[in-house]
Amino acid sequence: MALKLGRICPVKRANSAQIPWTTSSAPAVHLERHGQRRAGLEASLRDAIRGGRLAAGTKLPSTRVLAGDLGLARGTVVEAYAQLQAEGYLTARRGSGTRVAKVPVSTGEAAGGRARGAHQGSQARPPRFSFHPGMPDLTAFPYAAWAGALRRGLRGTPASALGYGDPRGRPELREALASYLTRVRGVVADPELIVVCAGFSHGLSLLSRALQARGATRIVMEDPCLRAHREVAATEGLQVAPLPVDELGARADLLPSRSARSDQLPARSTGAGRLPSRKPAAVVLAPAHQFPLGVVLHPDRRATAIAWARATDSVIIEDDYDAELRYDSQPVGAVQALDPEHVAYGATASKTLAPGLRLGWFVLPPALLEPLLELRGAEDRHTPVTDQIAFAELLRSGAYERHVRRMRVRYRRRRDRLLAMLAARVPDVTPVGIAAGLRVLLALSPAAPSADDLARRAAARSIELFPLSMFHHDGERHDPDGVVLGYGALPEHDVEAGLKALGDVLAESMRG
Repeated sequence: MALKLGRICPVKRANSAQIPWTTSSAPAVHLERHGQRRAGLEASLRDAIRGGRLAAGTKLPSTRVLAGDLGLARGTVVEAYAQLQAEGYLTARRGSGTRVAKVPVSTGEAAGGRARGAHQGSQARPPRFSFHPGMPDLTAFPYAAWAGALRRGLRGTPASALGYGDPRGRPELREALASYLTRVRGVVADPELIVVCAGFSHGLSLLSRALQARGATRIVMEDPCLRAHREVAATEGLQVAPLPVDELGARADLLPSRSARSDQLPARSTGAGRLPSRKPAAVVLAPAHQFPLGVVLHPDRRATAIAWARATDSVIIEDDYDAELRYDSQPVGAVQALDPEHVAYGATASKTLAPGLRLGWFVLPPALLEPLLELRGAEDRHTPVTDQIAFAELLRSGAYERHVRRMRVRYRRRRDRLLAMLAARVPDVTPVGIAAGLRVLLALSPAAPSADDLARRAAARSIELFPLSMFHHDGERHDPDGVVLGYGALPEHDVEAGLKALGDVLAESMRG
């Protein structure tokens, strides 16, 4: 068995993978071991202590917190702690928690660890605290609900469902998605026009190729936006043009017209005049909560984008990646409802459940369905059937929406704690885009250190930050500068320590 963050699961490998595990007061460590659940936890902790990865005096998480993070019964963790205390590896005192005892570090194990690292190739130690802007709290995955949904779903599923099925995905999932999207996001969702895919990037790749087959040569994307999306479109052979974003969202008034006659694609639009294009094809927009600026697309610009798509027979690709995680108001409805013939609506379970599921979906304009299904049938047929069955049952039973409501409460509390810390310790920093999602943009004043400088200072303390410049098309610093700060990735037991460490870096940097 290998000890993995969130659960203990079997791994059939010669060398089990190392999984980072951080505590509220210790550097990031890796736990790995083969064995039963309790035995595996005990052996993993022994190895970490003997190898020096858990130093003497390190405070371990409470049995309740660690059990929740690892998906174990609390009694299992209590028994493991008691056994290691009896063996002298741990000490426990009322009021001070459980700590690592003074144990001689085994040089042989340390050398063995170095040898394994050399054999596997040099890899940087993961940061103690990562403020990744697109990662949810993976320890909050609803293991019990997912397992129950899979069992219930499989009981009513015929054996034929495990064969090569419809490239659109399982019909029960498409029907459940259509009902959910219509009710929650206002999407005009026909199950026949829904295609289940392996995340938004996979769907974007399929759409890029389908559009290219129609004669498209370029695609417009917001500036800034996620670099991975630009790379997907470019890999499929499309030229990517930047569309500026301001406080009202994407500048839809700058979308290319049929009359433009320029073959020169600008490195970055200055906002003067329309973007040149000979064959308008598509624009990718995140209207409900733009990444990474967090703005909502203004109603007038929504109307302008729809009018552009109709006039040029182009496609709007709507990225609705985290609209369910809204805290201060109801989320705005999907743009797709304004014109289902010209908008391809895409969303995923990556932010609400986990990105490792690779579950996404697109509601397509009718004209794009067959071209995309031809590509899908030739490429990979469909996403794993068992995952589709489990997710369909989660949607039908209401368990998915209950989970989303719980996560909305958890993330809102984190956001509020982050904002309170910033107000108390770094009042010169302006949080932007705080109404939804898993992140905020920390807008920096001209007198503040650059975002790149802040990221370097944070990295020296094993804290991972993301400068806004890395999301711009040209990779350069623009005005305003800022740091895109995710508050979802930290495990629950690390939130307070992570916020304190972040506050220390920001406060000291601003004073400097």
